[in-house]
Amino acid sequence: MTSSAPNGFGTLYGIGVGPGDPELLTLKAHRLLLSTPVVAFLAPNEGESFARRIVAPYLDGAGKEEILVRMPMRADRLPSHKVYDRTSGKLAAHLKAGRDVAFLCQGDPFFYGSFMYLYSRMADDFRVEVVPGVSSIMASGASMGAALASRNDTLTVLPGPLPAEELETRLAAADAAVIIKVGNHFEKIRDILAASGLLSQSRYIECATLEAERILSLEEVDPGQVPYFSMILVHKRGDAWKI
Repeated sequence: MTSSAPNGFGTLYGIGVGPGDPELLTLKAHRLLLSTPVVAFLAPNEGESFARRIVAPYLDGAGKEEILVRMPMRADRLPSHKVYDRTSGKLAAHLKAGRDVAFLCQGDPFFYGSFMYLYSRMADDFRVEVVPGVSSIMASGASMGAALASRNDTLTVLPGPLPAEELETRLAAADAAVIIKVGNHFEKIRDILAASGLLSQSRYIECATLEAERILSLEEVDPGQVPYFSMILVHKRGDAWKI
């Protein structure tokens, strides 16, 4: 998707950098990273940017101007709105000066991606192009050797923070499901899957495509050691896709 802007302005690229493995970067994303003079990325209030770490092999030593955007990781949306407002102003200054900007987004920019909030603020005034990235959902299915959906299956994506009753209702209506943002919601999710008779048809993965990747049955998972970058794949029909 691309929006338009006045001539002479730079272009803002929302670049999906994939789930973690630098080799899963698309050719288009790689080309734009090499050619864009300004690169921006989010990071928590403390620590490094995961999106920046993914593409570090292509950025380190490249002499680009880098914009680090610190984002408070809180449920309250007000601080993040203020950060996006400030960031859009910083990026706008570069674009008005004719400089292209690449904003890095882990996974895909429009699939639970942070870039969508900048897009909504800037697409009416500047040329903005969204570059899709490999989703962690697709990467997880590939790592597990498990098809996500086949034939006429309905695949449902469920955020782990949803209330237990809603998770249970939505799981009951799906043939296959991917539960994302598991983290400290693991025990709630595991209990729902157990009550629904789906434990044996569920598999857990964390840090897909990274060196720390682990694939476990739900019984093997320590609830106190579940990272944010984890998900559970559920398929009620099991290996029916092999037919």
